[in-house]
Amino acid sequence: MRIESTATSVSWLPSEAVTGPMRATFALGLSHYDAPPSGTLGDLEALREQDAFRFANRLHAWVDFDGDRTVAYGQDGGMIMGSTTVRVGRLDATFAGVPMPDLRGEPEVGAGWVRFTQTCGGRTAVPLPRTISRPPFFRLQPPFVWTTLALTIHADGHSEVTLAGASPFPRHWVYGDDGELTLKAGVADWSQWLGQPSWRRTPWGDEDSAVVVAAAETALERELSTVLMHGGTKPAIRRLKVGDVLTEQGEPGDSLYLVLDGVIDIAVDGQAVGEVGPGAVLGERAVLETGRRTATLTAMTAVSVAEADAAVIDRDALARLAAGHRREQIQQPAQTAQVAPTTAQ
Repeated sequence: MRIESTATSVSWLPSEAVTGPMRATFALGLSHYDAPPSGTLGDLEALREQDAFRFANRLHAWVDFDGDRTVAYGQDGGMIMGSTTVRVGRLDATFAGVPMPDLRGEPEVGAGWVRFTQTCGGRTAVPLPRTISRPPFFRLQPPFVWTTLALTIHADGHSEVTLAGASPFPRHWVYGDDGELTLKAGVADWSQWLGQPSWRRTPWGDEDSAVVVAAAETALERELSTVLMHGGTKPAIRRLKVGDVLTEQGEPGDSLYLVLDGVIDIAVDGQAVGEVGPGAVLGERAVLETGRRTATLTAMTAVSVAEADAAVIDRDALARLAAGHRREQIQQPAQTAQVAPTTAQ
């Protein structure tokens, strides 16, 4: 019996992700951030034509099983490279990205399963002046971006997708075989990415990068995040270091939190009950119930979070959000994928 499955990563540039002097190029309209992709994957070619993402990695694979025995298998897909548009006044110019060769490791075969891997990426053609920590200490060439997808197909018909590695920047979202958003990179680290010394510190050289992976937020949270960011008074942006506490259980509180970047640990009565990443909306139970926080929220990575007035969200929506959080109180935590150094295949 033949089983087929597809995994896709879409990489895009979120607002507030760029720090330092380069922010001026976005503020002046010379370049642009990307709107968050949909929770359901659309037509990648149409999205590319709309300049809606930076690049995509599509991995399609199939396996012929006879019971638990693997008879044959194969994979295809690859890079879908976006472009960069630079605008000066009424003039604009679009530069095609520079792709690197797709890397596909030898599939791993087990009893009743086969795991495929694929690395895709490249760089923009627009120069990006930056400093690095080793000679020549300065580069005009922009750093490389990439994702490494791992897709496991099982004889019983189900498949699993993981983000096995990725560049520290930009934001990477991963969609499963059903086209639904399933997980995402928890951190988009502009500074770390900008310091990439050369192609040798990429999968085309001698290493990949570990990535903190977070479960995707709910469709309701995606809807509420737009309201929180644009529906009333501009929210306050707070930045936390690893170990910083956003709020303590029992503290008074009447605001909502939207995680913009990073991963937050949720603890109740001193016990960890889950971890959430970008897109998660938190704090609704204090608003609905006693006016006091029901959990302690601690930064597991560097975190950027928006704090907004809860009044912009109607109470019915908050009640639905709270009900969902109760159901998912014990959830799979975010994980840092341990990626061994690799060489180009």
